[in-house]
Amino acid sequence: MLASLRKSFITGFVLILPIGITLFFIDLMLRYIGAPASRVLFCWMDASIRNTSTMYFVINAVSICLVIIIIVLVGFLSKLFLGKMIIGLTEKLINHVPFVNTIYKTVKQVISTFGANHDTAFSKTVLVEYPKEGSYAIGFVSSKFEGEVSDKIGEPVVNVFVPTTPNPTSGFLLVIPKRNVTELEMSVTDGMKFIISGGIVTPPRRKITKK
Repeated sequence: MLASLRKSFITGFVLILPIGITLFFIDLMLRYIGAPASRVLFCWMDASIRNTSTMYFVINAVSICLVIIIIVLVGFLSKLFLGKMIIGLTEKLINHVPFVNTIYKTVKQVISTFGANHDTAFSKTVLVEYPKEGSYAIGFVSSKFEGEVSDKIGEPVVNVFVPTTPNPTSGFLLVIPKRNVTELEMSVTDGMKFIISGGIVTPPRRKITKK
């Protein structure tokens, strides 16, 4: 009973963490940026009017719009050279702060993993015998390998990326004969969740409808 509760708690924590942290920072931005800025915009208005329920709704709506605009601007600036430089410097500063750098890296990896559209980068989730015979690892097919390598091996091969746990941004690229690759029913996204959770988040088995 306790083991089951512990497993459920860890599973829920891993799934909720990215959402919770995102909502937390949005709340901070609304409280310390959006709300003060919107109050400044309406400071010219008489207090009796500004404190009405209608204006309270308007001010909150303006605060949300301001935060959305800031997020969009940060996303836009991140594509420019100056924006990339500022973000890079900020990350360097954070990486030099003990404890905070560990939290930042973990959260960034989790959010990037769950938020990324892995289905466009990889075609399918597979099972490969790795790193030794009788031991299996989950990987993702990136492409078929045609050319010199396939000719040297003498049979069709595929490129399989095997991520590490719990950091799926690093891993191993394996060139494996197609006959040694077992395709799985789980999606690439479900496979990533399984890997980053260390096997705690197990994707449900998909039912194959018979035609």
